[in-house]
Amino acid sequence: MTNYTKEDIIRLVEEEDVEFIRLQFTDMFGNLKNIAVTASQLERALNNKCMFDGSAIDGFVRIEESDMYLYPDYSTMEIFPWRPQQGKVARMICDVHRPNGEPFEGDPRYVLKKAIKEAEKLGYIFKVGPECEFFLFNTDENTMPTTETHEQAGYFDIGPLDFGENARRDMVMTLEDMGFVIEASHHEMSPAQHEIDFKYDEALKTADNIMTFKLAVRTIAKRHGLHATFMPKPKSAINGSGMHINMSLHKDGRNVFEDKSDPMGLSKEAYYFIGGIMKHIKGMAAITNPLVNSYKRLVPGFEAPVYIAWSATNRSPLIRIPSTNGGGTRIELRSPDSAANPYLTLAVCLMAGLDGMINKIEPPAAVNANIFAMSVEERKAMHIDQLPETLKEAVEELEKDTFICDVLGKHIAEKYIAAKKEEWFQYRAQVSEWEIGEYLYRY
Repeated sequence: MTNYTKEDIIRLVEEEDVEFIRLQFTDMFGNLKNIAVTASQLERALNNKCMFDGSAIDGFVRIEESDMYLYPDYSTMEIFPWRPQQGKVARMICDVHRPNGEPFEGDPRYVLKKAIKEAEKLGYIFKVGPECEFFLFNTDENTMPTTETHEQAGYFDIGPLDFGENARRDMVMTLEDMGFVIEASHHEMSPAQHEIDFKYDEALKTADNIMTFKLAVRTIAKRHGLHATFMPKPKSAINGSGMHINMSLHKDGRNVFEDKSDPMGLSKEAYYFIGGIMKHIKGMAAITNPLVNSYKRLVPGFEAPVYIAWSATNRSPLIRIPSTNGGGTRIELRSPDSAANPYLTLAVCLMAGLDGMINKIEPPAAVNANIFAMSVEERKAMHIDQLPETLKEAVEELEKDTFICDVLGKHIAEKYIAAKKEEWFQYRAQVSEWEIGEYLYRY
């Protein structure tokens, strides 16, 4: 993160021959939006004078209160390495404000910033490292996306089995040009599935990075004649794409989740944080897994977590404690998928964890056996609950969890719930090919 001043940005635009500046923001559903201005309008943009019609954005405001203003975050100034080197294109991520200067409560970035401030009041800094998975599929003769791939590569395979190796390499190099620290990249379990991991950072920076990551990955994929999708489960009978969230809290330069005297290396704060997430995870599911399609991933047999449990020794539970020492101690939440809005997801994770710490919510005992191999009776005996099975169930759980609704704020909670109920209705009204094949000839 660079602490640019207004003067620094004006000078950078001039020296680097930047002609267009994209003012980016994210809507309620995690879709990146932008308004582009030319260099001649830069000072106006930096003075927070760029206005847009908020009523045109799903989940923002009504037409009679539509004027919104974009306030650029100077630290997010970045030149796109894939655009022309003459008349370059840069971007700044923006916060959305009302005409009176107040932050807009429907801006997901504002929701996360509010949560971060709550942590700061307690002296904590929230740091997050995501594991972003995606598919690279072929496009058709009109460059439209398909779900087709001719490769059969699996976990950690290399070229020539891995057809996407060159595209993934270019993605990594592009991201590094944009200041990312890429820790690893590899082919994932399913054919055409990939993962690129970048270094953890403070929560707001990480959420911004996830949005930038998706843009860069899609852009570079297209240059290779491929379509990158973060859809959680684009094909049946294979593993879907997750976005595991690795979390830690820091205070006075120390990772407060670490306790060397504990058998698992975890502090009381870490246990309470786990307890808070497990208490609220059902209410969080509509945020961490926001689509009808998300729940096609969350089924037994495809590595995605289904049951609400935690462990330090296996990967079947919802929460895993990776085997690390000291400053690397962290909590890995494995349910979120790649379609989740990162700002809202990190906000609910942080606040649920803090609720656990403030109210000293003890998690149940760790489950160190393979939960997928357990019978219903065994899970019931161990009081192992499970995540919502459909978007409908998830929305109902969100409505019941007033704490998570308060984290989102009244504006987003009401509009988000209404939108997801409509999404479920639209899905429920469709007749699928599976139904035709299963029922048409028989009834």
